[in-house]
Amino acid sequence: MKVFAALFIFIITFSSCESQTKKAEKASSHIVVGGPCEGCEAIFEYGNQPLSPVDTLPDFEKTEPKLKLTGTVFENDGKTPAENVIVYIYHTNRKGIYATNGNEIGWAKRHGYIRGWIKTDKTGKYTFFTSRPAAYPNAKEPEHIHLTVKEPNKNEYYIDDVIFDDDPFLTQKHRERLTDRGGSGIVKPILNGGILCLNRNIILGLNIPDYD
Repeated sequence: MKVFAALFIFIITFSSCESQTKKAEKASSHIVVGGPCEGCEAIFEYGNQPLSPVDTLPDFEKTEPKLKLTGTVFENDGKTPAENVIVYIYHTNRKGIYATNGNEIGWAKRHGYIRGWIKTDKTGKYTFFTSRPAAYPNAKEPEHIHLTVKEPNKNEYYIDDVIFDDDPFLTQKHRERLTDRGGSGIVKPILNGGILCLNRNIILGLNIPDYD
């Protein structure tokens, strides 16, 4: 009886330890990076929309100036194209506000409806067709486009905004405050076929806190 009892205790203890080990391994596989990120969970609000490397945001056809934001998402080495990375963007309209229709839910209530998502393929390239945002009303904050990324096996995190090199509000002091999260977000607009073309490459994990 004593032998049976000892064997029973051993089995229960081993099973418990093994279960805790598996839980710990599962938790450690999801590395939390990037620090606090208010609103980053909006990257999951694309619903049932199939994602591709190209997206056209609302109001593109009827708003000037039109923008083509493109680039390549690289792995942390800065050379290897990164596949299956989701990039989420949102920005203001030409009045400098995050426009809403009044029926928004989730983070669209704050980010507005001018937002979009892509998912990279093996080339790592992405493209958004949208319009140039305006600065906030009665403010001197540079025009900008917010970006959030979600790569496989890591949580979502924000990277430096896309900021326009020709923006008069982009002062030297503002440039010096930038931390180049995911690489530099400063872009030089080039007019091509009536569309302002921007190139913003993304290096995953670059200057991102707690990134392995």
